[in-house]
Amino acid sequence: MANTIAKTTKMWSILVYISGKSINFAYNIELVVIMESTRIQKIQRLIQKDLSEIFREDTSKMHGVIVSVSNVRVSPDLSIARVHLSVFPSERAQEIVDGVNKNVKTIRYALAQRVRNQLRKTPDLVFYVDDSLDYIEHIDELLKK
Repeated sequence: MANTIAKTTKMWSILVYISGKSINFAYNIELVVIMESTRIQKIQRLIQKDLSEIFREDTSKMHGVIVSVSNVRVSPDLSIARVHLSVFPSERAQEIVDGVNKNVKTIRYALAQRVRNQLRKTPDLVFYVDDSLDYIEHIDELLKK
């Protein structure tokens, strides 16, 4: 759909350029880019919200561990979603993210069941450790010294 819009915009803008109104060309390109990024942002928020619910339900069985989805980035073609997980306690973060990556098919299936009415195809999930809180804590310690 986005390719069709872009092609239509290019054809229209060439016609406008021939008639001498090249100012509208840049405006139309910006409009297509803004519309596409808004759609991707909505999909990212949807995936983040539903993955947070999935992890909340699963980690309620593990006492003393909190897993939260801090960031989701989806590729422009909606085929891959990069998910950053924040884990408390941070000492077990890599262990938990490795376990999540081993069970990625089960998590993707659970996500697909939740978003089946909003998305046609669920993107492939890749999980990473979000260590930004540890980095902030390290900076605070350095500033106190």
